[in-house]
Amino acid sequence: MLTPEIAVDLVHDSLAVIVTLVVLLVLPSLLVGVLVSLFQAATQINEQTLSFLPRLLATLLTIALAGHWITTYLMDFCVDMFNRAATLVG
Repeated sequence: MLTPEIAVDLVHDSLAVIVTLVVLLVLPSLLVGVLVSLFQAATQINEQTLSFLPRLLATLLTIALAGHWITTYLMDFCVDMFNRAATLVG
């Protein structure tokens, strides 16, 4: 039976997975964006599209390097959720 404590625990675990994956994917892009912005400020280059390609490459590199870990992390989470669902039903 689904009690409020179990529901809160499921939501907590789900949000933890979401926050972990978002931080992993967004943080490198954010850091590259800040570095490019500092470079633009130092050189007074005011090109809006200059920061797009480095941030895109940083995100793609992050996905390429951490893709296996991300997939494993999500699979473990899904298996855990299915096991919890199985115990709640019967």
